[in-house]
Amino acid sequence: MAKEQNTVEIKEESHACGCCSSSGNTSPENITIDKKPVWHKYLPSIISFTLFAVGLIIDIFFKNNIFNGYVRLVWYILAYIPVGYPILKDAFKAIAKGDFFNMFTLMSIATLGAFAIGEYAEAVAVMLFYSVGELFQDAAVTKARRNIKSLLSVRPDTATVLRNGQYYTVSPEKVNVGETIQVKAGEKVSLDGKLISLVGSFNTSALTGESVPKTIRENEQVLAGMVNLDKVVDVEVEKTYSESALSKILEMVENATSRKAKTELLIRRFARVYTPIIFFLSLGVALLPYFFVADYVFAEWLYRALVILVISCPCALVVSVPLGYFGGIGAASRNGILFKGANYLDMMTKVNTVVMDKTGTLTEGVFKVKEIVSLLLEGENLVEYVAALESRSNHPIAKAIVEYYGKESCCSIENVEEIAGQGLRGFVGGRKVMVGNSKLLDSNNISYDHSVNSIVETAVLVSVDDKYAGYITIADEIKQDSLVAIDQMHALGIRKTVMLSGDKSTIAAKIAQQLHIDEYYGELLPQDKVAHLERLKSVPSNVVAFVGDGINDAPVLALSDVGIAMGGMGSDAAIEVADVVIQTDQPSKISTAIRIARSTHSIVIQNITLAIGVKTSILIMGFAGIATMWEAVFADVGVTLLAVLNAVRILKKKF
Repeated sequence: MAKEQNTVEIKEESHACGCCSSSGNTSPENITIDKKPVWHKYLPSIISFTLFAVGLIIDIFFKNNIFNGYVRLVWYILAYIPVGYPILKDAFKAIAKGDFFNMFTLMSIATLGAFAIGEYAEAVAVMLFYSVGELFQDAAVTKARRNIKSLLSVRPDTATVLRNGQYYTVSPEKVNVGETIQVKAGEKVSLDGKLISLVGSFNTSALTGESVPKTIRENEQVLAGMVNLDKVVDVEVEKTYSESALSKILEMVENATSRKAKTELLIRRFARVYTPIIFFLSLGVALLPYFFVADYVFAEWLYRALVILVISCPCALVVSVPLGYFGGIGAASRNGILFKGANYLDMMTKVNTVVMDKTGTLTEGVFKVKEIVSLLLEGENLVEYVAALESRSNHPIAKAIVEYYGKESCCSIENVEEIAGQGLRGFVGGRKVMVGNSKLLDSNNISYDHSVNSIVETAVLVSVDDKYAGYITIADEIKQDSLVAIDQMHALGIRKTVMLSGDKSTIAAKIAQQLHIDEYYGELLPQDKVAHLERLKSVPSNVVAFVGDGINDAPVLALSDVGIAMGGMGSDAAIEVADVVIQTDQPSKISTAIRIARSTHSIVIQNITLAIGVKTSILIMGFAGIATMWEAVFADVGVTLLAVLNAVRILKKKF
């Protein structure tokens, strides 16, 4: 057991990163959770509302000669400035950059025009209620950010590294592969590596969502973000900080909202075209009636034009649609599911065919030796030969046999070759040994008892010096929630579930039957899985998701419409290629991801329908001269507020 030693603090220069805040900026890379008092955010709205309310009461109930003329104008200007000045400032900045047609300019023109024709209260109301809506939006975005930002809190800040016989506290980025780091009880592991100490207990919830402590033994893998629970341990670093599993997960989270959904991109393009059209339409409403209306009054038609400007402001769409997707990504993160972009939320709603790998996805991927049948050698010698050869492989079955043997072989191991989808061959103690499935022996013309193909468990066949030497049976356990996962998918309307496995067909058939899977295919090589996925995708109505966790699943994950990786302990290649990562390794999270995606899509469509429906109705009233600035305020700010409140519902939902 490693002893705790005194550490020397190395102070490194830190670079503070400034963050620019702008309306609607919901990019996670700019996320900052301000823990300082936020009363100053509300102060302008409070001042404006107080002056506005007093002025409105005097206007309605106590209006007299004192509150007329310049006194009334100055009062409402004072109410306007706290909430109007920031928007006027944004409008002038945008115009200076050549962007005249934006919502800040529309609101500025509308409110200044309202002041020009004596509609002071209405002008203040537009800016005030927009400001209040922004506060609600800010609160909603902050809540969504916290759900995502909570993941970033697992990032370790320091590492205690052994150098020249002494421990130093440095940034994890400064630690090299091969160095030893010390992790005290209660500390987070800062880098991926293997445990040097005999044994340790770790909380892995930051990576897998599982609160049950995990016991890790000497030479087993430890990942950055795990928390050491009981005693000081030493870890040999195997990956740099940027290459660690935790860094890759955090990078996915930080980049999630950079990939926009088609709906969001459509709304943005729509707003860029729609805004100038509305501006010139409003200008036409103010000026063109001069040529066609006998009793034309400029102030009356200007008021109608200003009402149309306020009604038509695209705030509700521009704000609530991205906020809806942002909320969906936040809700998924809270449930241990990482969507790499809003576009995958949209695609997940269309999935109707789910294809799954077997080992590590539907089963635990933790194999145990069940039976040893030796024909040429003593059982112990057979296991030693097999374990010696399998020690050169990272396959779960190889690890199970090596673990079962439990000691190092004293035999020489030479010329080991891995044959994809078949097994291993090489020389152990000078003897030619082959270990794998029946395809390996068939391809090398080695005769064997074909009755082993009917064994339900995985049978590892062994040949020594080109003679069949026996077999070892290996069994894998089905994950506890696999059956629930398949049943939930069927309940959600997934019309076909498919299992692809490299294991023999008898094992695939047994598991498919136990889990109620619609189709299954066994004895597949990686290229066979690709062929099956291509066949499923060739059906025009199919939208296919593939779920896997291994390196050999990477091509199929890339080919699928939505690639889903089991990311808790899955391979880096699978996590890198996948569009969605399930941190908990639970297959039941597949249906959770579908439900979150569908809820997000539903909320986005509701917001679009609400905004367009209300705005169109009141816009018609505006053209007819029926709607006033008050109805316009509701059509703009009121609808925006309702859409924002609707968008944040997803953060409250239980999935």
